[in-house]
Amino acid sequence: MAATSVHLCLTPECGKPAGLQCPTCIKLGIEGSFFCSQECFKGSWTNHKLTHKKAAGPSDDASKFNPWPWFEFTGPIRPFLQTPRRTVPAHISRPDYAASGIPESERESKRANVMKVLSPAEIQGMRTACKYTREVLDVAAAAIKPGVTGDEIDRIVHEACIERNCYPSPLNYVNFPKSCCISVNEVICHGIPDKRELEDGDICNVDISVYYMVTMVMPTRPFLWVKVWMMHRVVL
Repeated sequence: MAATSVHLCLTPECGKPAGLQCPTCIKLGIEGSFFCSQECFKGSWTNHKLTHKKAAGPSDDASKFNPWPWFEFTGPIRPFLQTPRRTVPAHISRPDYAASGIPESERESKRANVMKVLSPAEIQGMRTACKYTREVLDVAAAAIKPGVTGDEIDRIVHEACIERNCYPSPLNYVNFPKSCCISVNEVICHGIPDKRELEDGDICNVDISVYYMVTMVMPTRPFLWVKVWMMHRVVL
């Protein structure tokens, strides 16, 4: 406890002159947390420590956030907090799973067991979709460096897709919450971007796919979905 000028004790119904201040409050910049004695300080600790949590705000510490407490991790990577799901403007065409999370057209295509032959217009649309996907991948690669979070890269990818009138295909695919997959080190694939900062030496795999609306002969399948990926080693 640090000695300071005399104030009134913070303990309810005490009101004695107090010259001792909570050391945690000093670190957090909380003013007015004075106590008259160690006994009053200890007696008020259960309620008083809530002041510290409120002042500190939400924590990004992975040790305090584990959505899968039953899972046995095999490496040091741990999940961090995620930001809310990003939205897509109404004018951008989207796949059938954008709302439901269920890729019905993909399942129907697999059940049909038929290899589709693309028309010239569809082939041109595929070229355009591939071009946009490559551009978004390059934008993501330029953002990768130590200190940047997976969530920030996801934001950059999301905005790059929107700028090209593309829907970021991972978003809500089987309820996936983000616009790209970022897999670091021992995470093999389909990693969910979160607020963990990339570190020097990390191996970062970014999986980009876009859904791009084109004009087709068959109006029941008016889209192209292209997927590419990139692996990047993070260095200073």
